[in-house]
Amino acid sequence: MRLILASASPRRKALLEQIGVRDFEIRPSGADESPAPGLSPAETARRLAILKGETARKENPGDVLVLAADTVVELEGRILGKPRTAEEAAEMLSLLSGKTHSVHTGLFLAAGEKALSHTESVRVTFRDLSPGEIAAYVGTGEPMDKAGAYGIQGGAAAFVSRIEGDYSAVVGLPVCRLSEMLREFGVPLFVKKESGGKS
Repeated sequence: MRLILASASPRRKALLEQIGVRDFEIRPSGADESPAPGLSPAETARRLAILKGETARKENPGDVLVLAADTVVELEGRILGKPRTAEEAAEMLSLLSGKTHSVHTGLFLAAGEKALSHTESVRVTFRDLSPGEIAAYVGTGEPMDKAGAYGIQGGAAAFVSRIEGDYSAVVGLPVCRLSEMLREFGVPLFVKKESGGKS
């Protein structure tokens, strides 16, 4: 059975490899990721992960195990998506400055008739950020492809004063919960990397 990661995120790929999952294919889903009205941010993350996963299953028929995820950043009930401009990125970071926000990552794992889904929620607190710091960080370009306009595994690590929950969920894939889900499908962890092997 082939494992398909329905995401182009290099961070999710790296997290899978970190726990020794080696034999998988990257096949980004063509799903429409527009949020549905009436859902909470946590429900939105789970719904989008399921939507990505189900779309990937249709796009990759056969004996496959599909893994999909979606990460939503929430501040006071408002979803902060991926910024479209540098100005929008700076605005998001200004909103997050000195406050605690939530990061919700939805997971979906399915093969055949069996499907599992979960949402991992984490609270993240930023210290106060100066306008200069925000401008310099936005200038690196790092915020532009990330929900909430920051990457905790990158330069924004300097902004985070507290995390309550699974750090890897903020990066984009809650590996503790995922490992439990993979176990139910018989996927081994901590497989040694072979020279010239597929990843």
